[in-house]
Amino acid sequence: MIRAGAAGRGLILPAITLAVWEVLSRAGLEDPHVFPPLEWIVQTAWTDTVHASLVGNLLASLGRCAGGFVIGGAAGLLVGAAFGLSQTMRVLFHPLFNALKQIAVFAWIPLIAMWFGIGEASKLAFIALATFAPVLVNTEEGFRRAPAGLLEVGAVLTLRRLQVIRRIVLPSALPSIMTGLQLGLIHAWLGTIGAEFFMTAGPGIGTFVAEGRDRFQMSQTLVGVALLGLVGFSLQRGAQAFERRVLRWRIA
Repeated sequence: MIRAGAAGRGLILPAITLAVWEVLSRAGLEDPHVFPPLEWIVQTAWTDTVHASLVGNLLASLGRCAGGFVIGGAAGLLVGAAFGLSQTMRVLFHPLFNALKQIAVFAWIPLIAMWFGIGEASKLAFIALATFAPVLVNTEEGFRRAPAGLLEVGAVLTLRRLQVIRRIVLPSALPSIMTGLQLGLIHAWLGTIGAEFFMTAGPGIGTFVAEGRDRFQMSQTLVGVALLGLVGFSLQRGAQAFERRVLRWRIA
């Protein structure tokens, strides 16, 4: 009941916003091409879905997001684990990573476009880059924060290094790793939108939105924006549910 009440209260502001939008568009107080009636937006969504263009663009974006997330997430896990477990790796490479991390991810688009072109490879590279940093940072943090007491117990039991990593370090690092993967997934979706919006070759929701902007079809643009938000919200909730499932042993 409490959750339902909170969800209901959370819908109040969106409902008011939609009502005001509809009044402005219907009363002629705003240009309907800038503030299209909700009927136009729904009709556009229905038409594009029936013609499969919206579905095709969505599937292309999701596939692209998944590919970039796997590449960037795997790299982030490996490098983060290396930083967390090896002082030598941190000394040699951490300063470079910290310097590069200060560069806004969208600033890499021109370089990526020059290196990979504006096709699928460049989009995957950009999405992987957006995923990489949050996964790396949280993975490293998790590996470096193994409880000292448990490490002392491992030393008393004369556990080998691999045994210490498998039985002590990795379980204690898992919550931080899952947080990093969750953030990486969110960044991957944002990177997908950015890659498609700035490198518009090929299908995708970002391309769908950019085409609506270029044609000044506000209904199409708003449908794309709403879909981007819905997918992002769904990915976040799915990642949270997966994290709870993986870490249910901590609650138990």
